[in-house]
Amino acid sequence: MATTTKIVLIMEYDGTHYHGFQLQANLPTIQGEAEAALWKLTGERLRVMTASRTDAGVHAKAQVVSFRTRSSLPLTAFINGLNYYLPRDIAVKAAHRVGDSFNVRRDALNREYNYYILNSLTRSPIRKGFSYLVTGHLDIEAMNLACQALIGEHDFASFTSCIGVGTKNTMRNVYRAKIEKDGDLAVFNMVANSFLPHQVRNTVGALIRVGLGKVSVDQFRSIIEAKKPGLAGPTAPACGLCLMRINYPAPLEGRYSENL
Repeated sequence: MATTTKIVLIMEYDGTHYHGFQLQANLPTIQGEAEAALWKLTGERLRVMTASRTDAGVHAKAQVVSFRTRSSLPLTAFINGLNYYLPRDIAVKAAHRVGDSFNVRRDALNREYNYYILNSLTRSPIRKGFSYLVTGHLDIEAMNLACQALIGEHDFASFTSCIGVGTKNTMRNVYRAKIEKDGDLAVFNMVANSFLPHQVRNTVGALIRVGLGKVSVDQFRSIIEAKKPGLAGPTAPACGLCLMRINYPAPLEGRYSENL
């Protein structure tokens, strides 16, 4: 049997025209495009794994993907070759060879997402696909007070749209939740060990209600305490959400690569 090696890709994509990362029959997905490009480049039918399965319409600045291959192509060839075959709205930004023990999902310490809210009286054609327009005045101070209730380990059942067979445990550890204003753009940053389905977008929906004065900070806290699926929201649109970073115990080009 030919020797295989494990390769990790850092990918950036505009998720507007895709039905999420994960493969779906007869629908365009990021995974589907990545595997099609790998087949054209290597001649191998490869299955990729990812650290965070983004939903339909969600973007990524630094998604982490891994796969095993028999190919001896240099890393630069994986970057340039895949970018040649991938659609224009998906790009490989970096590639690393890693040790066999590295698991792209289980080894991740946390995931970091940004949600972009355009707080303006008028729409922005340039930012349309990458932010959510809210025309009412947002009280950023009140929203950040509500964010403080998210920090730490909690049962976030209220912030998932549904609890399926694979979502038995709704406890999550949130390390950071904060909103910063940059002109007419309000950027919500959230870092957690992992996220429930639609957790960030439901959190943003609830925070916007706080910012508009429709929900008090105390009521926001009660949403967390209720642990009732679907209680938070409404779910903010996917266009404003972007996966910014996956953090590992050591840089991908560092400790893991040295184990080869």
